[in-house]
Amino acid sequence: MVRVLIIGATGSVGRVTRAYFLKHTTDELTLMARNTQRLGAINDVRERAIEGSVTDNHALQTALKGQDVVFAALSGDLPTMADAIVKGMDEADVSRLLFVTSMGIYNEIPARIGAEGNLQSNPMLAGYRKAADIIAASDLNYTTIRPGWFDNGQDTNYQVTHKGEPFGGHDVSRESIADLVVKLAHDSSYGSRDSLGINRK
Repeated sequence: MVRVLIIGATGSVGRVTRAYFLKHTTDELTLMARNTQRLGAINDVRERAIEGSVTDNHALQTALKGQDVVFAALSGDLPTMADAIVKGMDEADVSRLLFVTSMGIYNEIPARIGAEGNLQSNPMLAGYRKAADIIAASDLNYTTIRPGWFDNGQDTNYQVTHKGEPFGGHDVSRESIADLVVKLAHDSSYGSRDSLGINRK
């Protein structure tokens, strides 16, 4: 049993990942969101909810207490959020971080898939790259996750690529991201201090 903090639990990836943990593991979940009313029904045996932003260190420290793994799937000012999470985890002495960024931040998308999706052609990715750089410069046991465009497919038919390898495909299901997160949460050496691309096979 692993104790997992899901930050961004009401987002599209956070919701699917939460459900996947509940269905496929016996792990205990802490769900952090700015509006916990949007979480719906809470499993009183395996879940607790913390309302607040990651930039509120008091709320973050409350959520981090006793955790084994932190999974963050966020939108907005990702560099500021990444910095707050790294500092908060260091303070709480929690080391395993799984953080969703985006494909293309390392210009790893080959032309056959669509090189216009790379950072060099798409400045919208700059925040994702900066967040990944902040995390990579930390002393945490991190894995940044670079998904393709995610959809609501129910498949877990995916492939993983490492930093420095060409990205393998354009899209991926949220279910696949959740499956990868569960694997990473249960194996602290898998993807350790690496960035993993994930796409549908």
